[in-house]
Amino acid sequence: MFDATAKGATINILRDEAIGGSMSVQVDQSRFLTGAIRPMVVEPVTLEGQYVRLVPLTIDHQAALCDVLLDNDIWRWMPAQVRTPDEMRAFIQLTLKLRDAGDALPFATIVQATNEVVGTTRFLTIERGHHHVEIGATIIGKNWQRTPVNTEAKYLMLRHAFETLGCIRVQFQTDSLNTKSQNAILRLGAKQEGIFRNHKICWDGRVRHSVYFSITDEEWPNVKANLEAKLARPFTLSG
Repeated sequence: MFDATAKGATINILRDEAIGGSMSVQVDQSRFLTGAIRPMVVEPVTLEGQYVRLVPLTIDHQAALCDVLLDNDIWRWMPAQVRTPDEMRAFIQLTLKLRDAGDALPFATIVQATNEVVGTTRFLTIERGHHHVEIGATIIGKNWQRTPVNTEAKYLMLRHAFETLGCIRVQFQTDSLNTKSQNAILRLGAKQEGIFRNHKICWDGRVRHSVYFSITDEEWPNVKANLEAKLARPFTLSG
């Protein structure tokens, strides 16, 4: 692991001759890491919480995921749709290929109280050398939406990313039209960064713009405390 230190800000004044010599100010707030900086080691892991357990996704989860996720509304904002058992198998197989290539670490989401599989999520966009990951491709059955399932799953993944993997940044993205998802990400404590225009072509041909958010390691202690306070509120989770 490494330690982080911030150097004092320096100001660089640049003159742009092409626009009549107007002045612009760049503030350098660079941060320097000390100690050994090694690539992250990202391996399959089980993450356990009070409400949910995240286990490595396998093809054996296909039937259980079909039971809760074969609903067109659930896939509305995903670039691709999964509508049949065969498409679910193909979805899992592609996900496992990404895992084997080192590009993703997928989980099945299981409710602790009932041992039911209720969805899936993953780490992706894994930048081992730069110590950041994305949390995404999160799909949860309707009966478990608006419950602690997603909040605790995100908490467990964020804690693993920052405290075990040593991430300095965790990012999220969602469809620019999906305000529900954007608000949920903001409630986690993430900050909106910007919009990738014409980012993806969706299953119906619509060109999607994606809104990006992130949490940094400096922000994680406060985010962690807020999430733990939310998860401490009484809630009975059942199917």
